[in-house]
Amino acid sequence: MDERESERQERRRLDAGGIISLAGIIKKHRKAVESDLFIRAGIRLDDIGRNVKWSTVDAVLQNLPLDSALTRELHPEESRWGTTEKTNMILADIFDMLARINANIIAIGSGKPSKQPKPYPRPKKNEPENHQHFGRGSLPPDELRAWFEEKRRKHASSSKRNA
Repeated sequence: MDERESERQERRRLDAGGIISLAGIIKKHRKAVESDLFIRAGIRLDDIGRNVKWSTVDAVLQNLPLDSALTRELHPEESRWGTTEKTNMILADIFDMLARINANIIAIGSGKPSKQPKPYPRPKKNEPENHQHFGRGSLPPDELRAWFEEKRRKHASSSKRNA
């Protein structure tokens, strides 16, 4: 297929609703589209149809990252996954969990009650209503030892039965 034929096919595809749907998106989400096109590709809305093909605009908008302005408007919950904020919150939760595990292991080894580690500092924001907290803190060393012993006994007895 030569270049002229591919351009004709592209024009037909866009004429069959592509330009109209893109124009609708631009009309409904003008500021977000304008921002994304300029930031991501250096395209101004006035350039569309003159210096920039509609297919180029379509390609840019179809491949926007999760943290783009248009994605934030169209899919606000999904767009949060593209931010460093979400990543940092997950990392802070992992840090807190590892600190609790470490405190419990130290308590078992030393025989002293475990000290509740301080949570990793987070920005001062109100937590959403559906935010879940797991656990109630560190187990006392005696309870943790008993739990480990019970697990060892069960594992040992199941290993003997299978042998």
